[in-house]
Amino acid sequence: MFQTRQILTLVFMMAAVNASAQMQADVPVQKVIRLAASQYKAFVQKYPDTTRYARDTGADGSLSESRAGDWISGFFPGCLWYMNQLSGDKRFEKYAEKWTAGIAGQKDNKGTHDLGFMLYCSFGNGYKITHNEAYKQVLLQAAISLSTRFHPEVGAIKSWDNRQFHYPVIIDNLMNLELLFWATKVSGDSSFYKIALAHANTDIKYRWRADNSSFHVLDFDPVTGKLLRRMTHQGYADQTCWSRGQAWGIYGYTVLYRETRDSRFLNQAIKAADYFLAQTNKIPDHIPYWDFQAPDIPNASRDASAAAIVASGLFELSKYAGKNNRYYQQAVQLLKALCADQYLATEGSNNYFLLKHSTGHKPNNSQIDVPIIYADYYFLEAIWRYKNYSKLDFFKS
Repeated sequence: MFQTRQILTLVFMMAAVNASAQMQADVPVQKVIRLAASQYKAFVQKYPDTTRYARDTGADGSLSESRAGDWISGFFPGCLWYMNQLSGDKRFEKYAEKWTAGIAGQKDNKGTHDLGFMLYCSFGNGYKITHNEAYKQVLLQAAISLSTRFHPEVGAIKSWDNRQFHYPVIIDNLMNLELLFWATKVSGDSSFYKIALAHANTDIKYRWRADNSSFHVLDFDPVTGKLLRRMTHQGYADQTCWSRGQAWGIYGYTVLYRETRDSRFLNQAIKAADYFLAQTNKIPDHIPYWDFQAPDIPNASRDASAAAIVASGLFELSKYAGKNNRYYQQAVQLLKALCADQYLATEGSNNYFLLKHSTGHKPNNSQIDVPIIYADYYFLEAIWRYKNYSKLDFFKS
């Protein structure tokens, strides 16, 4: 009897190992890690200026870089921090430290809502790994600076200082709230949490259409707090759904649920994800068009960055959405699509970016069908989440 039990135990253990191996085989994780290691090592050797940050590929095919004050400056060091974790190669920690350091001065920048993108993706990832006290102080000061853009009458953080709008609040802004939630947990100062929650409450009141597609821009009267207009800036039209905006919403509302445990945010994340997936499941390779109602579909530009953001967000959403939900498999499906030859670069190509075919600002004729650094960032984050999915606490700040 004892021997039989031993045999059965061994069989079950082998089955579990095989199942785990099969799950890992669904996405070519090691292929991506090897490619990213090669691409980024080549990048830092060719472009050693640590005050300039990979941005995209210009219309002429050359590399486009940004300075520290650009909203996307934190993504390249964020990629390097993820490669430190994924590859185990300590050289990436050194690279990450160097490219992160140049953004530190942005902690005092009160002229942008993007401090979460800029500093939480760089210093935030670095702090999780190194517990460097200096990194924590940069992040706390950034949270203070971001908080100055909150208007109590509107109940939201202002996005752009642009005379084209009165008081714009864009869906992208949801991604900067994680910095504020983190700041309360670390400092004990509840004012950051209260601002983030107030912004979320305002957002959920106005952001979503009846079909759970999203408006890009909410424009308010800063005196009365009244909503003046719901519109787009980077989508095709005010009544269409800009796919990356929908991606920000899925990811952002998932984080809102994690930090507040308010079921309203979870339910909206699920509804937004269902809308996104209903659209991408109509597309043979599942990579979204830049706008889901673009008039030139199926010839419209794709946006691999939106797929990468949603893949990463769905891995977390699947943790909260209950048993037998489909979000994990949908995340894997998106990752596998991004790993196909059509979207994943070959070694030495693509200006050392990982993903091809992203679209930044189509109405402005900018960044159309090119590699963009935030696509790489969320792609690597999704790979890391996939690889570490069984670790139930890996979403903690």
